[in-house]
Amino acid sequence: MTTNLPFLENELMDVVRLFPGDGAVAEHVLSYADGTYKNTFTAGGKTYEFEDTMPAKNELEYKRYAKRYAKLALYKILKERYGMAMPWGALTGIRPTKLAYTERAAGRDWQTLFRKMDVSEENIRLTGDILRAQEGIYERRDGNCDLFVSVPFCPSKCVYCSFITADIRYTRKYLDEYMEKLCFEIAASAPLVGNLRSVYIGGGTPLVLGTEHLKMLLGALAPLRANDCEYTVEAGRPDVFTEEKLELLKAYGVTRICVNPQSLSDATLERIGRKHTAKDVYRAYEMAAKYGFDVNMDLIAGLTGESFEEFAESLRAAVALAPDNITVHTLCLKAGAKLKEEHARLDGDAVGRMVDYSRGILRAAGYEPYYMYRQKYQAGNRENTGWTKPGKACVYNVDIMEETADNLAVGANAVSKKVHTGENRIERYGSPKDFQTYFNKIEDVIAKKRKLFAGERA
Repeated sequence: MTTNLPFLENELMDVVRLFPGDGAVAEHVLSYADGTYKNTFTAGGKTYEFEDTMPAKNELEYKRYAKRYAKLALYKILKERYGMAMPWGALTGIRPTKLAYTERAAGRDWQTLFRKMDVSEENIRLTGDILRAQEGIYERRDGNCDLFVSVPFCPSKCVYCSFITADIRYTRKYLDEYMEKLCFEIAASAPLVGNLRSVYIGGGTPLVLGTEHLKMLLGALAPLRANDCEYTVEAGRPDVFTEEKLELLKAYGVTRICVNPQSLSDATLERIGRKHTAKDVYRAYEMAAKYGFDVNMDLIAGLTGESFEEFAESLRAAVALAPDNITVHTLCLKAGAKLKEEHARLDGDAVGRMVDYSRGILRAAGYEPYYMYRQKYQAGNRENTGWTKPGKACVYNVDIMEETADNLAVGANAVSKKVHTGENRIERYGSPKDFQTYFNKIEDVIAKKRKLFAGERA
């Protein structure tokens, strides 16, 4: 496909990838005059023309609307050609809720836009429910900050994983130096912490650390957590849980942990590269329960070889455990994951059935959706949705998905974000991905983050 505006090329390809085949659209031309966007597509000797009107105040708005209407026009052509409607219509962005907030802030009805973009009524309802669940948590205010700590070590590499994490058997040689440099960066970052809303230690699998390294990390973070904010550790896989580690988390004020089995089918766990069983999940959950943590639990719809009934059984088992949050992810083909090397496309119909089932079961069990995001190459053009018991929403998940607060991220492959609320823009800095580069450039990493967050807090 060719287009007269290069900034539209990737946007249009995102729409093409929603449908089977290559779209067979040869050429696109966009013209703009007096607030009207005219999109012309040619395919198979046929010409398609679409006009939409939305005056733009500046270049940024012009590009935003140009992308929106070009994608909508192409979506309409492909929807007719293939006889298929997508659950999110022509929306290909990561954060539908953020778009809804933007429309609301502009004084427009976000549901009108969603219907124009052919979003299903069920997904419009989902979005509305999430906006309501975020009331009292969602806050756009300069100076708000979340702290993310990257611990990129795991017991093994899952087939769907695209993170830099690797089997700790092969990366243990870096562990001592990594913890030294990480704690050094944490101490240097203390002056950059604003109004701290949450701390999140993620991975990887942070509890793969031994107790000494874990204590070292928690001790380094203690001075930064001056208020009684939410404090989450992505404990992760049940095979790394111990009483001693959980006691450490409790002693240092951790309020929430994540138990992420992804499935409670032993056959599925083996296929995806996990080294634990469903029984281990129950053991870890029971072990953690007595410490009074809020608990998040993750499942993935569409895992390798997993049937609908196996997924449904896992979901029912998770609901029976009654964690405070359950997130249902949709499997995604990501660059760098073994799964993407083996599959060109995922079975969207089967995954869609799983996601639809999860919505019914979780609503019936008293959970409400409170955050949601989407990714490219996601099975069935679906989404990842976090569900919470009333009053138990995870602040970090809301802030990071809606991009309403600064995200001060430390460690290898950690991406920091500085949110300029008044200017409606975000600046980013990504730390080096590999360990040795991170070690060698730690002073430069700290200097660049000081520059990023310098504004009103340095």
